[in-house]
Amino acid sequence: MRAALFSAVCAVGLFGVVVTARAEPPVVLTLRGDESAATIARLVNALSAEGRQVEIKLSDSANQVAPQPSAGPAPTGTSSAAPAGAKTPQPASSPAAAMPKVDDMLPAQIDALIDHVIDGVDYGNRAIPEIASLPRDWAAAWERNQNGRDRLSAGWRIVLTLALAVAIGLAARLACARWFARKRRPKGEAFTPRLIAATFGLAEDVLTIALMLLVVRVARNAWLPHSDFAATALTVATNGAAIGAFYIAVGRFLLAPGRPERRLMPLPRADRHFRLFVLYSIAAPIVVVSILLSHHVSQGPLPVAGLIAVTGFGMALFKLWWFHDMRHDLAALILSGAERPGLLRRAAAAGLAIFYMAATVVLWAVEAGAAMMANGGRWTQAAALTETGLVILPILAVGVSSLLRCRATHRVIIGHATPLSQAAAAAAGAGAVGLVWAGGFFMLARLWAGLLLGVSSEQFVAFSRQVGGVALLAFAGWVLLVFLRSFFDSYAPRHYATGPGDEDAVPDDLVPSRLATVLPVLRGVVLAAVVGLTILVVLARLGVDIGPLLAGFGIVGLAFSFGSQTLVRDIVSGVFFMIEDAFRVGEYVDTGRLKGTVEKISLRSMQLRHQSGQIHTVPFGQISSLTNASRDWATIKFNVRLDHSADLEQARKVIKKTGLALLEDPEFGPHFIAPLKMQGVADITDSAVVVRLKFTGKPNQASSLQREALKRVYRALNEACVPFASNAVTVRGADGTLQNQAAAAITTVPPPTPLAPAAA
Repeated sequence: MRAALFSAVCAVGLFGVVVTARAEPPVVLTLRGDESAATIARLVNALSAEGRQVEIKLSDSANQVAPQPSAGPAPTGTSSAAPAGAKTPQPASSPAAAMPKVDDMLPAQIDALIDHVIDGVDYGNRAIPEIASLPRDWAAAWERNQNGRDRLSAGWRIVLTLALAVAIGLAARLACARWFARKRRPKGEAFTPRLIAATFGLAEDVLTIALMLLVVRVARNAWLPHSDFAATALTVATNGAAIGAFYIAVGRFLLAPGRPERRLMPLPRADRHFRLFVLYSIAAPIVVVSILLSHHVSQGPLPVAGLIAVTGFGMALFKLWWFHDMRHDLAALILSGAERPGLLRRAAAAGLAIFYMAATVVLWAVEAGAAMMANGGRWTQAAALTETGLVILPILAVGVSSLLRCRATHRVIIGHATPLSQAAAAAAGAGAVGLVWAGGFFMLARLWAGLLLGVSSEQFVAFSRQVGGVALLAFAGWVLLVFLRSFFDSYAPRHYATGPGDEDAVPDDLVPSRLATVLPVLRGVVLAAVVGLTILVVLARLGVDIGPLLAGFGIVGLAFSFGSQTLVRDIVSGVFFMIEDAFRVGEYVDTGRLKGTVEKISLRSMQLRHQSGQIHTVPFGQISSLTNASRDWATIKFNVRLDHSADLEQARKVIKKTGLALLEDPEFGPHFIAPLKMQGVADITDSAVVVRLKFTGKPNQASSLQREALKRVYRALNEACVPFASNAVTVRGADGTLQNQAAAAITTVPPPTPLAPAAA
């Protein structure tokens, strides 16, 4: 997740409370089965006089003995005089009736839902003018208050209660401000310190809200003892205010406005979105409280239905605008922390805002149609819980993933992490995130299965057991895949390429181990095998016969092996090279025709980086012999030409002293295995005495050690006045003086003439 999605918190958290006040439980009318259509119509009209919905059911005796068609109209039908809200579900043929097929049930439910949405929107629009009667109903309800008939009025008692709660809450917050301020300072930039600091800030806000609620409850019981409209208004208003304050506290916990060092969710333009969220958290409780209190005082359902239609449409428009405004911020949040995001992450970044906008429209439509459904309360609650789930699931999944990843990173920093522990941490994180998503989707599926498909609890449990086995196998395969990928990636060798200008850089001696060389080669094979086996096991669990699949794969593999003999030879040769540990990534090898540093090893070939920069790809099957110049040690021998008059013993001592100085050098000394020394006289020519020097060092440091040795030997011999050989030729003249023959030759060359250019 770094999957986090604060987007949904900004839009759907509180409005779920609003829609729960939309639909009342229907009145259930149980019929014997022998009533006439006129009797049913009168009963329905009487029960629905106040706008209540009527649900018609047959008694058990009527279900057991079905009436004959000739007895008259079917008793389950609703006469034309019944209001639009009356619903008449068909009785089941028997208590053990089989569950309808999804292909038959789902389209019918969707068509019915669309009809209910159209009727609900029309019903809400027709009820909007009735909102004008609410002020009169509020005034009449306030006049009936029992509290405040003596001394202070009920209004002043509510004001004093709220003022006392705010004063005590602020006083307690100021008293603990210094202690919480110290705890809110993060002790590092990692996720865990920021989480601890933000948690203390959330605890301070929650404790303040809880204390104020407690003060309100105590003062209400003392100053508003009667259960009238004033006491109800105070209770509902404080509950709404507490919900809004809690959501603001959650926004502070996640976004930390003005304190980016404590921010858990790095949402771009976090301060802007927090301000909009505060505005929403203030407006939404006001809407909720208004609807609940209007429902309490209204003389009929139409004013409340009109108020819900207006506020619901306004909230939906606000959420749509907000999601559209934060679409780029959501994309940046999802793509953050990934150098090369995968296809799934890029698709989520591009389509998440669109998904939430579509979900907002669909859930608003469900809430609008719930007013016309017999079980509208369940539909409304399902929509509200779905909105909440769309908020909580991404945040919880990303939070768990970030926490586990932070702990794994801390272990790497302190040096306690091994490839196995890193892979185990990655698998644990994937498992925890998977459980969060699985649990959330299970709850949402359980919620909507009963509404869309009419699935009972027992049927859903039986279905869940069948699906759970398949899901468990797929989940186990996915966790194993994450474990193996992390394990292989932890052994992946670093890139050994050297760019132009890095030729003189001193290389390090960190050559990967044999296991680190072999595992990346096997990575693709093992991961593909895990994916293939998981798919086959899941198909077998679903009842698919995998025997023909295995036979088909065997035939295809055999045909592929016969048609690709060269490829098979390359792979087999590479396997034997790996078994014999002939080379590793980072080593310098010579294949006879090509040479260079091994940069990459695949299943059939390797890539060599030549010192000039070219990359050679060499199939394993074409390597007849291979020379590795980077194993264990390397002895370097080179010559120095001294003059015939040089003191060889003095030169030997100077070179030996230089070799000891190189051993003591902190930069070059650790790379020597045997010190620099003069091996002896290698040759005597007419112009020089050739002495041979040698040393033994680490193979990948040989060139740099030789250059440094030559530089120091040259300087030391010059300081000791040991002459180097010269190519100058001297002759003795007839008068006994020495003349430089080369200089004389230059002076005897005639100067160039205009007809003979100097270049000639």
